[in-house]
Amino acid sequence: MSIELLIEKRTHDLGGGFVVGRVLPFRKRRMMGPFIFWDHLGPLTLEAGIPRELDVRPHPHIGLSTVTYLYSGAITHRDSLGFEQEIRPGAVNWMTAGKGITHSERLEYARAHGADMHGIQAWVALPDDKEQMDPMFQHHAASALPTWESDGVQGRLIAGEIDGLTAPATTYSPMFFQHLNMQEGARHSLPPTYSERAVYLTSGQVQVDGQPLAPGQMAVLSAGKAVTITATTPSVVMLLGGEPIGERFMLWNFVSSSKDTLRAAAHDWQAGRMKLPDADHQEWIPMPEGWSV
Repeated sequence: MSIELLIEKRTHDLGGGFVVGRVLPFRKRRMMGPFIFWDHLGPLTLEAGIPRELDVRPHPHIGLSTVTYLYSGAITHRDSLGFEQEIRPGAVNWMTAGKGITHSERLEYARAHGADMHGIQAWVALPDDKEQMDPMFQHHAASALPTWESDGVQGRLIAGEIDGLTAPATTYSPMFFQHLNMQEGARHSLPPTYSERAVYLTSGQVQVDGQPLAPGQMAVLSAGKAVTITATTPSVVMLLGGEPIGERFMLWNFVSSSKDTLRAAAHDWQAGRMKLPDADHQEWIPMPEGWSV
């Protein structure tokens, strides 16, 4: 069988009524290559004048890179390095936390104009020798990403390397992250380049080597063989994977190979020792009550 495991997205409230579909981590599959977190945002129609309670207030990260990729809508990013960036559809926002960073994600465009919010947010865990690197921020416009079109498939490489293409974002372990728009009847072959691969269906209907995949499902693929993805209706498909980097622990927004490092980061955040974004420091998200690791 080409599919080892099917993961269904689960409803999760980010706060203020902003509900997402969470796929990773999953109890039977914590990671996919270096990907340790996967949220499907929306689709959600937001009217102009939405309350600020829907925003994601300043919060911290360590030990990972956050990846925000939108199909529609806009998010305003501000971080403790001083970067402010509006994220628009097709662009990639790649923030590497390393030893520590804070950021906010505001719905300012939707508040002013209304918006249909739809996208993916993922976390990519850092390898051992990069967990304590200095934080950094990258933003690459849609026009800077490798794209291709063939036999009813429009593809974009968001990050990493595959099929002879390399995306511009700096990554720290072998991985790939692709977006496909597939017309009805279109086919795409995913090579066995990496030992861990998955297919996530955002919308439409596809088959993976003849096995059906429904929207909101992630198919974890068997290693070592190419698979063929066939669209039975117009579909939006995300492909992801890479090489495993070893066990990682999670505490709230922190990721590390060391539980002691997680505890130290949590105490630093509680004590106010992590710098907030200069342009967004009036409020923040506290540690969850009763946290432990």
